[in-house]
Amino acid sequence: MAKVATNINIDQTFKLAAQELFNSLGMDLSTAVNLFIRQAVWEQKIPFEIKRNTVNEDTMQALAEYYEWRNNPQDYKVYDSFDDMLEDILNEV
Repeated sequence: MAKVATNINIDQTFKLAAQELFNSLGMDLSTAVNLFIRQAVWEQKIPFEIKRNTVNEDTMQALAEYYEWRNNPQDYKVYDSFDDMLEDILNEV
């Protein structure tokens, strides 16, 4: 089968990480991309699940607390070190 050159744009950070991963698996980036394309054609679909990230209730609560802190930093204590924070907590007990 004849091969043709194809140009694709990839984020540099992901490209380097992918190259490192694929090298550790004994292949180069071109082989990995060809593997993906062959599998997609074979299965007639993207060969893995694509979905939006979903977060659980704990994560949603943590994000809400973060945004509250970010939008109202004056309402929260700030410490210079972990030791200062720990001392303050122990003094409250």
